[in-house]
Amino acid sequence: MKLTLSDNAIKVLQSRYLKKQKDGGVTETPDEMFRRVAHEMARAELTWGTPGTAEIWEEQFYLAMSRLDFLPNSPALMNAGTRTNQLSACFVLPVEDHLQDIFATLSHAALIQQSGGGTGFNFSHLRPKNDFIHGSGGTASGPVSFMKIFDVATEHVKQGGKRRGANMGILNIDHPDIEEFIYSKQSENALRNFNISIGITDLFMQAITEHKDWSLLHPNTKKVVKKVKAQRLWESITSNAWLTGDPGLIFLDAINATNPTPRLGRIESTNPCGEVPLLPYEACNLASINLSKFVVSTSNDNPTISWTDLKKLIHIAIRFLDNVIEVNNYLIPEIEWISKRNRKIGLGIMGWAEMLSLLEIPYDSIEAVLLAEKIMAFVQQESNFASEELAKQRGVFANWDESIYSPHMPIRNATRTAIAPTGTISILADTSPSIEPFFALAYERHHILEDETLVDINKGLINYLHTHNLYSKGLLDAVLEKGTLHETHLPIHVKRIFRTAMEIDPQWHLKHQVAFQKFTDNAVSKTINLPQTATEHVVANIYSSAWQQKAKGITIFRNKAKSEQVLHTGIRTDIKDCKICIE
Repeated sequence: MKLTLSDNAIKVLQSRYLKKQKDGGVTETPDEMFRRVAHEMARAELTWGTPGTAEIWEEQFYLAMSRLDFLPNSPALMNAGTRTNQLSACFVLPVEDHLQDIFATLSHAALIQQSGGGTGFNFSHLRPKNDFIHGSGGTASGPVSFMKIFDVATEHVKQGGKRRGANMGILNIDHPDIEEFIYSKQSENALRNFNISIGITDLFMQAITEHKDWSLLHPNTKKVVKKVKAQRLWESITSNAWLTGDPGLIFLDAINATNPTPRLGRIESTNPCGEVPLLPYEACNLASINLSKFVVSTSNDNPTISWTDLKKLIHIAIRFLDNVIEVNNYLIPEIEWISKRNRKIGLGIMGWAEMLSLLEIPYDSIEAVLLAEKIMAFVQQESNFASEELAKQRGVFANWDESIYSPHMPIRNATRTAIAPTGTISILADTSPSIEPFFALAYERHHILEDETLVDINKGLINYLHTHNLYSKGLLDAVLEKGTLHETHLPIHVKRIFRTAMEIDPQWHLKHQVAFQKFTDNAVSKTINLPQTATEHVVANIYSSAWQQKAKGITIFRNKAKSEQVLHTGIRTDIKDCKICIE
């Protein structure tokens, strides 16, 4: 089987993923990378089976990845079978209210980020700014000041030596420093290595509705430090999110309502993109199915979904992810202990927008939302079946007796599904990221490969135009310039199929997030893209609707809210030529 990759995929692989010599020269082909990863994951089979069994599964893993049917998270591709062999995407680390604990956590975070992982923290246990410290007689500097220290450290510890580190910083809505936290990213370069989110409770959302005061509590004494109007705090949150994209919201009660191991503690934090809520020291091991690969033509040449092939792939991917836990190199003993006791994994999807376009279903339609529920219900069901089958062969996870599954559901993994943003692996798979709509039909990616700009035009659109005799050079030029079909003379139904993120009403973005969340163990990473003209009221409405509809978190980004962003609509004329080969 010949491995076929896009030009952008090859550039990203050569820059970040393929093995290199000390001088930077690439010593591995993409095919060899997939073989390396497959071989390392199949090594786990020796724990329960024979070398022959390992060889069979190595081939299954290799074929699935090399066909781009699914891909694991980036650290697995980068590190599997190397001296590092750190395979997890991200981690949650505790931040306790003692100086030595804070800097021990910072040290752990540096090791994790050096190996290619991201880190999530909840800073709510730290005493508030200016609080008296009995031991030294001084005053506390507060959570935001320590976040700045973590941010500077991250700036100097590139992930895996190949990309900037990523952090999630959370502060709960009842912390006395919450107002400072809300405004902490107003400056363009402040906390640039952090996504920040507020830990929101149902009580706070009810206080807004009832126009009540809201109590800010000292994290140690639980005494009321200050009272503020809940509505005023809410307006500060939504105003800053409108201005900068931060803060997002993490809905702690919704997260803990589905905590699989509630006896082990309350979940307070997530990974950097919010799709995996974790206990302290837990890690997330992720992979994503490329849905576009499972659209096939019937005898009448009508597109449909191959549920049989999808089912087979889900079972392969779940086994792959359980194997990751077995062969992973754990940098910190606490991480190994809890990772192996809970065996959390997260199988998600990418290529959702591409699948819809192949099926000729508009993203902003009830048909799309219903299909989202059907697809994810299927992924969830088969992931459960696969994990239950592994439990029969390998045993349940060690903390199963302490979990919500005991005594009636013997299962191998405490969680099975999560929907990650797939920003980079979707480039490798040459498909649309995660469950997002098409950002644009022609666009530039900045800040991915140092100073190099990657350009892309929607291959599905080009194929559709040729198939339906709608293609012209003038139309292509219009798409390259604007990145949308909005100002073209194409039929309305074609424009609807290829409608882009900022042409779609925000509520449709949220409908998709909620539809997928209904059948996802962990959470869903989704950005609600807003046009530059969107108002603060739109942001407030999205945030409150997300809580009402039981989302586990919410993130928005208004176009051009920051001077530095990754995706830019349209392709500049000075770099168009490199993509004209798509004709």
